[in-house]
Amino acid sequence: MSGTNYSEEHIRSLDWKEHIRLRPGMYIGKLGDGSSYDDGIYILLKEVLDNCIDEFVMGHGKKVEVSIEGPRVEVRDYGRGVPLGKVIDVVSKINTGAKYDSKAFKKSVGLNGVGTKAVNALSHYFKIESVRDGELKRAEFDKGVLRKDNKLEKTTEANGTRVTFEPDEEMFRHFQFREQHIERLLWNYCYLNTGLTILYNGQRYQSKNGLLDLLTTKMDGEPLYPIIHLVGDDIEVAMTHANHYGEEYYSFVNGQHTTQGGTHQGAFREAVAKVIKEYFKKDWEAGDVRTGIVAAVSVKVIEPVFESQTKTKLGSLEVEPGGQSMRSFVGDFLATKLDNFLHKHPETTQALQSKILESERERKELSGIRKLARERAKKASLHNRKLRDCRIHLSDPKNDARKQDSTLFITEGDSASGSITKSRNVETQAVFSLKGKPLNCFGLTKKVVYENEEFNLVQAALDIEDGMDGLRYNRIVIATDADVDGMHIRLLLMTFFLQFFPDLVKNDHLYILQTPLFRVRNKKETIYCYTEGERVAALAKLGKSAEITRFKGLGEISPDEFKHFIGPDIRLEPVMITKDAGVQNLLEFYMGKNTPDRQEFIIGNLKVEKDLVEGEGPVSTGDAVRDIARKLEANEVEA
Repeated sequence: MSGTNYSEEHIRSLDWKEHIRLRPGMYIGKLGDGSSYDDGIYILLKEVLDNCIDEFVMGHGKKVEVSIEGPRVEVRDYGRGVPLGKVIDVVSKINTGAKYDSKAFKKSVGLNGVGTKAVNALSHYFKIESVRDGELKRAEFDKGVLRKDNKLEKTTEANGTRVTFEPDEEMFRHFQFREQHIERLLWNYCYLNTGLTILYNGQRYQSKNGLLDLLTTKMDGEPLYPIIHLVGDDIEVAMTHANHYGEEYYSFVNGQHTTQGGTHQGAFREAVAKVIKEYFKKDWEAGDVRTGIVAAVSVKVIEPVFESQTKTKLGSLEVEPGGQSMRSFVGDFLATKLDNFLHKHPETTQALQSKILESERERKELSGIRKLARERAKKASLHNRKLRDCRIHLSDPKNDARKQDSTLFITEGDSASGSITKSRNVETQAVFSLKGKPLNCFGLTKKVVYENEEFNLVQAALDIEDGMDGLRYNRIVIATDADVDGMHIRLLLMTFFLQFFPDLVKNDHLYILQTPLFRVRNKKETIYCYTEGERVAALAKLGKSAEITRFKGLGEISPDEFKHFIGPDIRLEPVMITKDAGVQNLLEFYMGKNTPDRQEFIIGNLKVEKDLVEGEGPVSTGDAVRDIARKLEANEVEA
């Protein structure tokens, strides 16, 4: 037993801001640097915007203005404005807000009275201004501490609330707002609130057709049949099928994007398969019915129960306390609306049936191969030790909350995987070691996933054979050298995921590990540099006599140093699909015929052209481009 005394002096009471800063994960999930869509800086923005949207839903204010310049965020709505006597309280007193009054906010997103308090506590600068009937109240804070309590002043501004904040760099290290994540967040608000206008840095965001617009934007290529758009009381659905693998869902509750799904998404998946099977009077497997589906579902729930403060997964079993179950609510809606639609649109049903029969045929053709592949993967993982798993899966494999912290590094070669394995956090970080270069699977069928040993083992390690529900790691990180061969392997792996598991990429699970190119040090300080510009700046700081080391490969970085690059200061570049670059376009670009555009991409991203080779000076950019182009073309022939 421990000899430590346990007495009254060990009991502490934290005030609201201390607790938020000590346990930020309880309030905003992970911190992050802005590379992930669910990183904390976006949750801060969302918490402020949620209040604006609630005002719009209640019929007050049709416009929201958002401005982001560097680290500073400003959000202005034109709702009723916070009651002037409570402006300070609503952002600095925990469990204080109007949303406890269900009459004022019947189906609100934020119900816990926490949101803006978390923004305040986690910002080194926070200002709230409220305008009501010609009067303005302003208050300013620093990390939750009130710094300025301005007196009421007269104003000609329109009613509403303005919140300005800068995330605290002590909490969010090296953070950066990324346009793609901001735009995705704002568009989702507009899709779910027709009639709302958001102005972001002068650009207008607005939707007239709700989830129909969302699906039209998200689709890669043409749908197999026109998008089905169904609207009811407190529920809206848009769906179609596409010619790709897997299932793709966009689910929402009270305007909140539930990226991890939940009871409403589960009810939709079950009901859509049931209705279609009953319409055709066929006993198809549900997986065959849903393969290739692209769907969006939005529900409005009274007092929703989420599985975390960040509200990414709905846990409510009922649409309101003591009311109809979520399963029957969604099921009854589709049983009526979707069934009626199918009876009225024979061209849609014909295309739908063809897709289901194709999926069924492919599944049966692959059944024998899949069984052998599973056995091969099981044997390989036991004896070859290709996967060095993390402890959270070994100790608590069904804990979804802990799974959010997990990362799988896919590395090339024994030396690189060895360095990461020795440096990693064994609780949350796993390592998968590739054996040689992967196959170029561009244009191939899913049969290759099971017949190719490396791809089969990657799939088994991720546990995604039957869909994203089994995904064992929240982040899949490609860790390759910053040279021609590393770029080649990186593109081949990206092609694999884009070709067969695009929803894994679309849901922000795939990243590229950024590792330093140089170490610059003197006797007092060491600086790791990720770009040529950082190297120049480091030399200017430490002096020209400082020692410069060029890291040519991951295996050359010692485990003691590597732990700095995959720890709290890890730098990740997300692999993102934007509305301007769909999956097929990306595959054509990366793995199609060699083009000037791809050469420009390589020149801009391949860091080897700036490397210094002893005795030779700078490597020729043209030679590097031709080398990787040759490797890509050669790999295409092998495929």
